[in-house]
Amino acid sequence: MNRTGSGAGSRQHDDDRWLNQAVALATANVAEGGGPFGAVIVRDGVVIGTGQNRVTRDNDPTAHAEVVAIRAACNALDDFSLAGATLYASCEPCPLCLAACLWSRLERVVYAADRDDARRAGFDDSRFYDLLATDRAAWPMPVVANRIATTSDPIDAWLARPTKVEY
Repeated sequence: MNRTGSGAGSRQHDDDRWLNQAVALATANVAEGGGPFGAVIVRDGVVIGTGQNRVTRDNDPTAHAEVVAIRAACNALDDFSLAGATLYASCEPCPLCLAACLWSRLERVVYAADRDDARRAGFDDSRFYDLLATDRAAWPMPVVANRIATTSDPIDAWLARPTKVEY
């Protein structure tokens, strides 16, 4: 059985091929002053999006390689759904990126380095994994519900709109 848990040697070969590309993107990004993360999104054997960590380059804390690749793939397809696609990441996606992968409906995520490798380089996501498993009352940043008179207006408008795009 291969690392992905299913499929034959062909899938393993493809996984290795695309992971190598993601790792190459990450390594090139370091040479250009960026973070050590790269991602490639593939559907039906074709690359539909790539990304490199652009957090410090763009001053955007959400510009992780996986999110950048998802944005590029969705833009290329003119669709918010990446159903049937696989994201290959140079490193295990953090909670932010995992959520983006789920929202984009990727079929699979395959990564090379893991969170321990990332931690060794100073990218320690364990506090976020731990935080998400903790009661919100104990979070260092308050996340507070504050219902106002118009709280339901956007949801009601969405529900009443006959031409809404379901997702």
